[in-house]
Amino acid sequence: MTDLIAFLRSDMPLLPLFILLTSLLASPLLFALPERAASLRTAVNLGVAALKVALVAWLAWKVSQGVIYDVRFTMLPGLEFKLQADPLAILFIALSAILWLITTVYSVGYLERGPHRARFFGFFSLCVAATVGIAMSGNLFTFLIFYELLTLATYPLVIHRGSAEALRAGRIYLIYTLSGGLVLLLGTMGLWVLTGTTDFVPGGVMGAAPVDSRLAAQALFVVLVGALGVKAALVPFHAWLPIAMVAPAPVSALLHAVAVVKAGAFGIMRVVYEVFGIDTAQALGMTAPLAALAGITIIYGSLRAITQDDIKKRLAYSTVSQVSYITLGVALASPIAAVGALAHLIHQGLMKITMFMAAGNLAEGLGVKRVSQMDGVGAKMPGTMLAFSAAALAMIGLPPLAGFVSKWYLAQGGLDAGAAWVVALLLGSSLLNAIYFLPMLYRAWFRDSADADAAPARQRIGWWLAAPPITTALLVLVVGGFANAPFSPLEWTRFVVAIEYQE
Repeated sequence: MTDLIAFLRSDMPLLPLFILLTSLLASPLLFALPERAASLRTAVNLGVAALKVALVAWLAWKVSQGVIYDVRFTMLPGLEFKLQADPLAILFIALSAILWLITTVYSVGYLERGPHRARFFGFFSLCVAATVGIAMSGNLFTFLIFYELLTLATYPLVIHRGSAEALRAGRIYLIYTLSGGLVLLLGTMGLWVLTGTTDFVPGGVMGAAPVDSRLAAQALFVVLVGALGVKAALVPFHAWLPIAMVAPAPVSALLHAVAVVKAGAFGIMRVVYEVFGIDTAQALGMTAPLAALAGITIIYGSLRAITQDDIKKRLAYSTVSQVSYITLGVALASPIAAVGALAHLIHQGLMKITMFMAAGNLAEGLGVKRVSQMDGVGAKMPGTMLAFSAAALAMIGLPPLAGFVSKWYLAQGGLDAGAAWVVALLLGSSLLNAIYFLPMLYRAWFRDSADADAAPARQRIGWWLAAPPITTALLVLVVGGFANAPFSPLEWTRFVVAIEYQE
């Protein structure tokens, strides 16, 4: 017992690398397992996912104690492969680790009778490894490597069904994301030319090594944010996201809550806070246009969501809107708004993954894929619809749920930044959220299924599908109701913001 305590207290300098390797090394093993080895595959998936959660919890505790992790290897002269476990990275890693475990449980139930399970879980694990690598990247060069790996790992998941529609969605997805990756490569080269480094540093490397040309610095900001805006689904780079909804429900959940769109939003955070620094970005006049673009995306995504009858597409346009809350909070250049943005990184992930898993249950259990088919589904699948309802009300901003906490800090941050228009924007967005979510809840709970068009008979779904959305819905309640508790997402974001704003 003494040896175990001593081991846990040790700093383990390669701990970030071990966390990365858990899912990276699991991938080839999952590819190699035959289709019939369902039990072994499930054991590997759940075992590795649970191990990652434990390692991330250990890492978070060590970082909270002030331990600094910095793992680096020289790849080319002047270019290092660098992993660092800073508080901002912990926020994203914790989200990916916990939701990977929950989504794995859901995926096992969803795909238990489907084809190509070895391929699916192999790429699924590789996707999580890429996401963890993005979170722990210590410089833009390393970030770029994992950012492109994420594109390549998610493409087979998007086209998993192999239909003509899926292949078309995959092509569009690749066109958008590889184009964004190419622009990010150019931006990485530009940063190295201008500053001689690609490191992420609190306060920003651009401020530490001021660039002679203001125009060059502004151009670099536009290039980097534009490249990352593709995966963050900022208008006008958002079109791939609703199209990619042809993917299976676990993939949709992964794209919207954990991996792709969050990678883009997280990258924008790194660029604003640790490439330019918030003061430099503001002095260059780039934060106000970024805030305006985020505001446009928030309203546009909500307006498009209202018109969608397909449940997953309605949720997809909701993601276009909701993820831009993160960019808005970053661009307001206010510590209070930054707390809201970082909290929403977690809160939106919990809310949206709940809704996509619930949508998958409706499709699998009842054959319901459209809003117009949702009449009476609450009585047929009460657990699933209670989870969906909790997440939808949180997304609207009902206190004290998770979405309310994010919006409250963003509104306060807008006032702190002298941008009162943000309050009106958030109120308008919440109203639009209600317009496209409340009719879904009304149909589910207050209309008789006899009124629906040929409502399919109920099929029983197992606990593998039922438990995950209920679990994440409970987390939505907990992180909202206990937002000020120690080690809550909100409390950790305050820790991160104090570092990024050098308070």
